[in-house]
Amino acid sequence: MYRAPLEDMRFLIDEVLRVGDTLGGLPRFEELGVGEDLTAALLDEGAKLAGEVIGPLRRVGDLHPARCEEQKVIISPGYGEAIQQLAQGGWFGISADADFGGQGLPELYGTAASEMWNGADMAFALAPFLSSGAALAISSHGNDALKTTYLEKLHTGEWTGTMNLTESGAGSDLGVMKTRAVPKDDHYLITGQKIYITWGDHDAVDNIVHLVLAKLPDAPEGSSGISLFLVPKFLVNADGSLGERNDVYPVSTEHKLGIHGSPTCVMAFGDSGGAIGYLVGEENRGLTCMFTMMNEARLKVGLQGLGASEGAYQQALAYAKERVQGGVPIIQHPDVKRMLLTMKALNEAMRALAYSEAVTMDLAHYGAEAHQAGSQARIDLMIPVIKGWMTEVGVELTSLGVQVHGGMGYVEETGAAQYLRDVRITPIYEGTNGIQAADLVGRKLGRDGGSTMGAVLDMIRKDANAYLEAGGELATVGSALRDAVALQAVSTETVIQMLASNPEASRAAAFDYMMQTGYLFGAWQLARGANVARLAIQDGSDNEFYAKKIATAAFYAQSILPRCEGYAGAVANAAGALQDYHVGWL
Repeated sequence: MYRAPLEDMRFLIDEVLRVGDTLGGLPRFEELGVGEDLTAALLDEGAKLAGEVIGPLRRVGDLHPARCEEQKVIISPGYGEAIQQLAQGGWFGISADADFGGQGLPELYGTAASEMWNGADMAFALAPFLSSGAALAISSHGNDALKTTYLEKLHTGEWTGTMNLTESGAGSDLGVMKTRAVPKDDHYLITGQKIYITWGDHDAVDNIVHLVLAKLPDAPEGSSGISLFLVPKFLVNADGSLGERNDVYPVSTEHKLGIHGSPTCVMAFGDSGGAIGYLVGEENRGLTCMFTMMNEARLKVGLQGLGASEGAYQQALAYAKERVQGGVPIIQHPDVKRMLLTMKALNEAMRALAYSEAVTMDLAHYGAEAHQAGSQARIDLMIPVIKGWMTEVGVELTSLGVQVHGGMGYVEETGAAQYLRDVRITPIYEGTNGIQAADLVGRKLGRDGGSTMGAVLDMIRKDANAYLEAGGELATVGSALRDAVALQAVSTETVIQMLASNPEASRAAAFDYMMQTGYLFGAWQLARGANVARLAIQDGSDNEFYAKKIATAAFYAQSILPRCEGYAGAVANAAGALQDYHVGWL
C-alpha cells in the first residue's frame, strides 16, 4: 500500500528549498505562516488521504473501469466519495487565489500534494489535476463574469473541469479541427466532437466545466484561427444556481491500456442544436489561453511519472524484502539491489527537480519584479524537461518494478504491472515527448540562443566546484557533475548551430538532448540535497537519513549520470546516419 515519502518531502521543502525563507516572506504568502509547521501539517493530512482513502482505490478502479451508459458515465466504486473528501479538505484549490475560494499557498505545496495523489492512484489524481488547469485558464483569460460564476466552484472542488482539445484524426495538429462555434446573442453555439477527454463526465459533483477549442465561421486557417470556449454541463443561472442541462454529452469511454478508473470520454457538443458556450479570452487566441493551463499541466504530468514510479518502488522494495531465493531475501542479490537503488535514486532526483522548479514557478509569478522575467525564462526551459524526462524515467522505473517481482510481476495479482500500464500514457498526452523535445530545442533554446540554459549551467558548475572542494563522497559527486556539465555545454552549442544551419538535424537531436538535460538537472538537484545533508552531519547530526542522502547522490553520480555521455554522442551524430537514413527503408 502506498505511503507518501514524508521524510524526503519535508527534507526538500524545509531544508533544501527552505520554503519559509524563499517564499514565506513574499507578499502573496507572508500572512499564511509558510514554513516547517505548515509543511508538516499539510503533508501529514495529505499522506492520510493518499494512503487511507485514495490508495485503496487504485486496484478498484483498475478492475472496475469507468463506463458510459445512455449518455452518462458511471465511475469506479469509491471514486465519488474520495473526490468529495478531497474537496472538503480544500485540496482542489491549494495553490489557487484565495479571493476565488482557493487556499493561496505556494505551488510547492500543490506539487507535493499532486505527487501524493498520483502515487496513490494516478487515474483518480487526474480529476483534481484537470480542474486545476481549467481554473487557471479561466483565472488568466476569462472575463469577470466567468471568474465570478465558475472559479470558486472549481477551486473548492464542488465542480470539476476538463480540457477538450483533441479530435479524431487530428491528434496534436489542432489547426485541422472541425468543432465550430457560432455567435448567438451573448454566447456561442458549439458543435463538434472531441476525443480522449479525461474525466469528461461523471456524477461525483453537480457540474462539469468544459474548456473547448473551436473555430469561428470566419476564423483564419490553421492554428491561428482557434478560439477557447467555456461550456458547462449544466447552465448556471444569474443567482448561481444550476439551470437546464447543456447540449453536451459523453458518447463512450475509451478502453485503455491503463488508468482504467479515469473516465476518458468521447464528448459530443451540439447534437441537438448547439451547446451553449462562452468565449474565454479573445477570438482566435484560444491556443494562447490553452497553453496557460498546459504549462501547469505538463509540470503535473511529470509528477505522474514520479508518483507512479514511487508507488512501484515501494511495492518492489516490500516484495524484495519478503521473497526468498537461494536462501536469502532477493534484496540481497546484487542485481535486485541495483534495480531498487536505481529506482530510489531516480525517484529522489525527479522529486528534487520538480519541487525546485515549483519554487521557480512561484517566483516567476510572485517574486521580486526585477527577477520575475528570469524566473519565467527558467521555468519555461524546465517544463519540457520535467514533462519529457520524468515520464520517460517513470516508464523505465515502473518496468523495473515488474522486473524485481520476476514472474509474479507479469501477472496482475500483484498489481505491479498496473503501475507500468498506468504510467505509459504520460509520455504521450499533454504533447508527446517528441513535441516536448522539439519545444525545448526549437523554442526554448532557439528564442534566446541558449542564454537561459547557459545561466543554469553556470549555476551547476559553481555548485560542482564547491562539492569538489568539500571532499569526501561529495567530491565524487562534484567531479561527475563537472564532467556532465561540460558535455551539456558542448551538446547545447551543437544544437544551437544545428538550428541555424540544419534545422532538421536539430529536430533529430532533440529527444536525446532532452534526456541528457534531464539526467544532468536531476543530478544537480540531488547533489544540492546531499550537500545540505553533509552540512547537517558536520553540525553533529547522527540521523542516518542524511548519510543515505549522500550515498544515494554518489550512486547516481557513478551509475546513472554516465548516461549523459551516451546521449551527448547521439546529439553530436544526429546529422549523420539518422538523418541520412531513407524513410522508405524503414
